[in-house]
Amino acid sequence: MKILTVYTPTFNRAHLLKRAYDALCRQTSTNFEWLIIDDGSTDGTDTLVEKWINEEKIFIRYFYKENGGLHTAYNKAIEYLNTELAVCIDSDDFMPDNGVEVIIDHWKKFGSDEYAGILGYDFPIGKDLPLGGELPNVKELRIVDLKNKYNHYGDVKMIHRTDLLKKVFPMPTFKGEKNFNPIYLFMKIDKNYPLLLLRENLCFVEYQADGMTANIFNQYWNSPNSFAELRRLFMTHPLVPMKYIFRQNIHYVADSIIAKKWNFVATSPRKVLTILSIPLGIILYFYIRKKKTI
Repeated sequence: MKILTVYTPTFNRAHLLKRAYDALCRQTSTNFEWLIIDDGSTDGTDTLVEKWINEEKIFIRYFYKENGGLHTAYNKAIEYLNTELAVCIDSDDFMPDNGVEVIIDHWKKFGSDEYAGILGYDFPIGKDLPLGGELPNVKELRIVDLKNKYNHYGDVKMIHRTDLLKKVFPMPTFKGEKNFNPIYLFMKIDKNYPLLLLRENLCFVEYQADGMTANIFNQYWNSPNSFAELRRLFMTHPLVPMKYIFRQNIHYVADSIIAKKWNFVATSPRKVLTILSIPLGIILYFYIRKKKTI
């Protein structure tokens, strides 16, 4: 059995998937499988992937589902995982040629039940520095350490143990909402386990106009219940400073107003801070309403 699953949620990205496929075909280690979750594509993704499966250059599993948003594709991917480790490579990104090898080598050398997995760098295409800059030369860290301890702002690549992912999934779904950030799953694991730091490039990234990182204010407006759920989780992390929790409360208030959930104080895990955050949350609500384009 393979050690690593590279899973890729995709929606109408047939024109970009070949770059990810070619990179996986170039890997210096074959100790992986590629799991593609098609979130309702209508652009011929199925035909393209069938061609690659028949080429038998790498082992590919493909599953089609009705469109439900990125988080529902994550849920489906985790359902099908059967390897020790798993990493998401988005449909518009691709791995360096030695990506699989360095992940597996690092895990074999340092991995154990004490760790959730590995955290490495994302590199912008054509750049020689990771997003957010270099991290200190430490053995392990938590996701919340990135901003709160190391002042690191930028995407990173996380590889997680499959057994832990299966314990925290599925992400909840809210009717009509498709912008629930899958970091929710990783943060649930982060409360109990650190990640091993691997200070190497594990993924080349290129942001698309229709991606999760684009149009954030529209996402706030379209998926307020999802963001409120994420803020509640952030508030309960045992290793974050109070200023971080207060900031999450401000967003939580704004999300709740957008969702018209007026019982937000009662459902908050930090009721006093939520009450204190109401004035700033109202201001943030009006700011989001002004900035959205939908």
